[in-house]
Amino acid sequence: MDYFPFFARLHGIRCLVVGGGEVAARKVKRLLQAGADITILAPEIHADLVQLAADRALNLRHERFSPECVTEYQLIIAATSDFGVNREVAEAARDAQRFCNVVDDRELSTVIVPAVIDRSPLLIAVTTGGNSPVLATRIRQELEALYPPAIARLAAFTGEWRAAVQEKIEGTAERRRFWQSTLDGHIADLVIAGRHADACAAMESAIDSHAPVHGEAWIVGAGPGDPELLTLKAARLLGAAEVVVHDRLVAPAILEMARRDAQFISVGKQAGKPSIQQQEINDLLVQLVRAGKRVCRLKGGDPFIFGRGGEEIEALEAAGLPWQVVPGITAASGCAAAAGLPLTHRNISRAVILATAQGADDYQPDWNGLARAGQTVVFYMAVSQLPVISRELMRAGRAATCPAMLIENGSTAQERRIRGTLQTLPQMAISAGVISPALLIIGEVVDLASSQESIQEAAAPASLWSRAAARRADGQ
Repeated sequence: MDYFPFFARLHGIRCLVVGGGEVAARKVKRLLQAGADITILAPEIHADLVQLAADRALNLRHERFSPECVTEYQLIIAATSDFGVNREVAEAARDAQRFCNVVDDRELSTVIVPAVIDRSPLLIAVTTGGNSPVLATRIRQELEALYPPAIARLAAFTGEWRAAVQEKIEGTAERRRFWQSTLDGHIADLVIAGRHADACAAMESAIDSHAPVHGEAWIVGAGPGDPELLTLKAARLLGAAEVVVHDRLVAPAILEMARRDAQFISVGKQAGKPSIQQQEINDLLVQLVRAGKRVCRLKGGDPFIFGRGGEEIEALEAAGLPWQVVPGITAASGCAAAAGLPLTHRNISRAVILATAQGADDYQPDWNGLARAGQTVVFYMAVSQLPVISRELMRAGRAATCPAMLIENGSTAQERRIRGTLQTLPQMAISAGVISPALLIIGEVVDLASSQESIQEAAAPASLWSRAAARRADGQ
């Protein structure tokens, strides 16, 4: 993180703007909105700034900059068209240990002024660290579409009731839970709709009737890896959880969506290495929920497809504890979609089988059933068993030339695809050094997969703008 983000209260704070032109005028107007005590310093000051000073009691100094000027001020802004003067201002501010923003020069600046969505008292700031102001502006526009001006009412409303909630509801965690349920419920809808009196009545009733919330487990699917494939409900619950119990394969970017003060417990399993046992995970969930924690059990893919989510809810159910399951995009559909590979296709594949070559005890797949033509077979946890899968399917009658593909780290920036046949793929995987996690897809639909070698991340930002444009076109 190149910059530490914070919001500064500038009411009464002395700020120096060096420069007297149009750029300086833009900066002065923003500082005035924040209530700063502003001095403008320049040999020549534009008439608009002179008039602004007369209307708003700004301080004008018709003189050239000198380094000793900065010591009187806490924030310095260099807004001249002279690079040499801007550098001199920046160096003087650095020597005096004052924050300084040099317009359009991130190298000289110690402070960057972000693009701002003003929904006071809610403020949202966006910066690219000076790399792309245009991108910051586009993201600001996207956020403005997501958060209409009415959201300001909700921010002000929660401020009005903060003291009452703190007085009547004990414990930081319990108050946080109350506010989360309030912001997710009908009270927030009333506020945004402008029905302030009704919202206040509902809020008073909610506080009086509030009972402590007990622990709960949320068994959540994290999808195949791409954070944007997480469902909205999964993201919301992850952001509300006090404890996150996660698998090894959950992407770090997804874990970043959790609360900063959440407790993280990794229970990842890895083939061939010492791992926590499933019964230990079950017991851990029961222990945490019994202690009153709201636990997000975050699992790669979908909890109910080779995710052992069923065993975990059995343990919670047996202990009489509350739970809910949030499905995720399973690796089969997520990885296949990223590769442009349809798992079913008219006249090619009329069925999909999700299978694993690994299992407890003496488990053996139904190789004859898996080898039937006209269907797609997707194997999870397939890397170590690839030679066995290939041999047994060919022995059961599947053609050695049947198309097959391994997808490693599917839907992520590290994705690799190895395409071959049932006969050739095992050796190709060894030569390529494929490691887990990887998914195996077998069937004629593999020939329909995209020829692109990796996912196209560059398309993602465009989708943001198109979604925002679509919302605006729909009048949302």
